[in-house]
Amino acid sequence: MSNVPNASMPINSLLNEMSERLGIPVDRLIRSADSLKARKLIEYDERGELRSVKLTGIGEILYRIVIEGEPLPEFWMVPTRSGLKPLGAVVKEVRKNILRMVAEAGSGHVGASFSTVEILCALYFLKMKKDPGNPNWSERDLLILSKGHAAPALYAILSEAGYFPESELLRLRELGSILQGHPDLRTPGIDFVSGSLGQGLSVAIGFALAAKMDGSRRRIYVILGDGELNEGQIWEAALTASHLKLDNITAIIDRNQYQFSGETEKVKALEPLEDKWIAFGWEVFEAEGNNLKSLVRVLDLSSFVRGKPSLVIAKTTKGKGVSFMEGNSFTNKAPSVAELSRAFEELT
Repeated sequence: MSNVPNASMPINSLLNEMSERLGIPVDRLIRSADSLKARKLIEYDERGELRSVKLTGIGEILYRIVIEGEPLPEFWMVPTRSGLKPLGAVVKEVRKNILRMVAEAGSGHVGASFSTVEILCALYFLKMKKDPGNPNWSERDLLILSKGHAAPALYAILSEAGYFPESELLRLRELGSILQGHPDLRTPGIDFVSGSLGQGLSVAIGFALAAKMDGSRRRIYVILGDGELNEGQIWEAALTASHLKLDNITAIIDRNQYQFSGETEKVKALEPLEDKWIAFGWEVFEAEGNNLKSLVRVLDLSSFVRGKPSLVIAKTTKGKGVSFMEGNSFTNKAPSVAELSRAFEELT
């Protein structure tokens, strides 16, 4: 184990040393330190302003696994309400629960929900500081699902993470349920009522300014639909966030190229999308939005941006996960019994 750094050292030094010894870029090694600590892979040694870290016994074992080759994110074990599970299995279960919810409710947006699944899983299980047992924890990161019609995906993930029992999922859109058609503050883990398109980025600015004023290190994530970019308020907010240098905001565009009335480029062309956001003063990244490895890489990189907000253009497929649901065919449509059966066969 001579190649395992076992003495306490600053976190950045540990990461840099691991990167040099393994020949792996630092951005691939960086994960939430608090998450690693919660899984008992590292230990903190705090003395005044100095925060240092060392690997635990199990951390050293996993470090050896990393030397031999880092597994894909689909095989990473993440904490869920029922214990550790491979993230790939969580992704499949989330899609199944989305189908169950929408079928039971008789309405809902399957396509828009499916395209966001990997994005939300990467955030809730790998990136965001959170505590399902204490949803109002003051240092939690915040998530705004501005495209609120994709609420079934968010609900399925919140339940999987342990915010509320799985049985609640089948009460989607019921009168008095904690799971309304769009995100609502009555749902544990929801920080903003969304659904009226175009507002999420403006709210993120308010959260980000408050965090700066409070000296908080929390990060604000906001998921935007690409059709939602038709809203003028989005571009006003984009200009404001850049002007205020809000580097604690990461916006993610679910670029599935469809909106309710058709293909985004035919309804109102958005391209060149990257150039537009760069011109507005944002640091822009692109990712394959249904690929966990690609998402994690750019989300890690975005957390290092200083002096400006960051944007991830996540290229997704609407209805991803079930072949006959891809595209715009399951926009606000519940699957039939036969379609549900076919879909579950593909997700097995």
